[in-house]
Amino acid sequence: MTDAELARSVAVEAGELLKSIRASSGLEGAALGALGDRDANTLILDRLRAARPEDFILSEESVDDRARCAASRVWIVDPLDGTREYASGSSEWAVHIGLAIDGRPALGAVSVPDRDQVFATDDLPPKHPPCPAGLRVVVSRSRAPDIAHCVGDRLGAIMIPMGSAGAKAMAVVEGRADVYLHDGGQYEWDNCAPAAVALAAGFHASRIDGSPLVYNCQNPLLPDLLICRQEVAATVLEAIARG
Repeated sequence: MTDAELARSVAVEAGELLKSIRASSGLEGAALGALGDRDANTLILDRLRAARPEDFILSEESVDDRARCAASRVWIVDPLDGTREYASGSSEWAVHIGLAIDGRPALGAVSVPDRDQVFATDDLPPKHPPCPAGLRVVVSRSRAPDIAHCVGDRLGAIMIPMGSAGAKAMAVVEGRADVYLHDGGQYEWDNCAPAAVALAAGFHASRIDGSPLVYNCQNPLLPDLLICRQEVAATVLEAIARG
């Protein structure tokens, strides 16, 4: 099994487990989210360690082994991206399985289980033409960053509220949005797999100053992100720089 096939397989299996937990556990709210985080994380670690025992894993739900920083290959995973959405019954949550090689988002998979979708670097949807109605910027439902509203207003964009980081990033890859712009606190597990998928599909993915996304850093905080169509990247980056 290739790395990309492994990422896709694990993302799908973890998503199915999470759907089963939500349907049968009898839990709700924070307790449901905690159980989903824990059990999905256990499954993902077991599958990756069995298939790639020499690789390191950085997971939101596990203690960070800083020895990974000297490694070339590090799996960066979020077992349940959008715990709040998952626990509330929303469909806007995801599973992220990314692989960073020498600090770059080399490949990955993002499963959006409630939509029965998986976006993987070895099996990507066709790229849709731009929407004639103008730019569509996807933002968080509850705490959209000010910069997204500022850039959206500057560019006359339509703002589309949505749930988890993975769901928002895949909305761009799928063609339901043109720009995903975040500033204000993410970690490597929030965006490694989405960035890998977006880059493989031919989209722009960078920090909001246009610099490359770098992973497997000692501090996994990666606070800002831009994923968008290549043809609008320069315009969006210029609008960000103008504040």
